[in-house]
Amino acid sequence: MLNKEIKEYIDRSVLCWLATASSDNVPNVSPKEAFKAFGDDSIIIANIASPQTIKNIKENNQVCLSFIEVFVQKGFQLKGIAEIITEEHEEYKAMKNSLEEFTQGAFPFKSITRIKVEKVKKIIAPSYKLFPDISEEEKIVEAKKSYGV
Repeated sequence: MLNKEIKEYIDRSVLCWLATASSDNVPNVSPKEAFKAFGDDSIIIANIASPQTIKNIKENNQVCLSFIEVFVQKGFQLKGIAEIITEEHEEYKAMKNSLEEFTQGAFPFKSITRIKVEKVKKIIAPSYKLFPDISEEEKIVEAKKSYGV
């Protein structure tokens, strides 16, 4: 499910957005800074400051996660089933080590959200469709100019 291209975009993306909903269908979208692919079917996210996300997942485990590489303005939307992983879980240590290696230990966390990916959809900026002759390289130059990089 998580092919090489998706994993590369995860590694190149700075933030992802995790959408959840409570049991009474109240939506919540939360930015997540510490996330990684875990195996070929899961995304793991450090629960740094996520009380509403955790509450919603416990009530309704269907989620949607989106991320883009900011300069290319392409990425993916992933839908799946989430679970909250705590230190009692057999894979917690491996997941925590992966996230701490990524963050260099900068963010404390006591639990992890694991998303088993069921559906994948590409995301591309609308300008690619409006201006089909634009290349990724031109998009990068344009984005860097816009962001003052």
